[in-house]
Amino acid sequence: MARIKIAIPEHIHFTATIPVRVTDLNYGNHLGNDALLSILHEARMQLLGNFGWSELSIGGASLIMADVGIEYKGEGFYGHVLTINMAFDDISKYGFDITYHVLNQHGKEVARAKTGMLCFDYNERKLMPLPDEVKAKIETKA
Repeated sequence: MARIKIAIPEHIHFTATIPVRVTDLNYGNHLGNDALLSILHEARMQLLGNFGWSELSIGGASLIMADVGIEYKGEGFYGHVLTINMAFDDISKYGFDITYHVLNQHGKEVARAKTGMLCFDYNERKLMPLPDEVKAKIETKA
């Protein structure tokens, strides 16, 4: 089976800092894969909030996750403070990717991730185009 490889762009749109909680640990006493996905969600909310958006309100659209990929690089432990560098990338007619580069407080790589986010109208239950104002803000570095 081919392994997932996630390229991290050189540009960064936002950095979140999130501690590993005791409830984020699994039976191996390290950061669980399900907890990492939740941490990425929190980081994404902070990224969007930094631009004045949320997952339900981004320039007149909402967002829905189309896919996610995570490449695990190291362990995270209770008490670690994760730095998550995020960037908008691969902008399309209907959305964009967000990349996440997760490092611990010592600069050791914990994970790389990517979420494919699409603009969605939850009332009509259908995709909608990426709003021009959103595209203009995120393509400045992407």
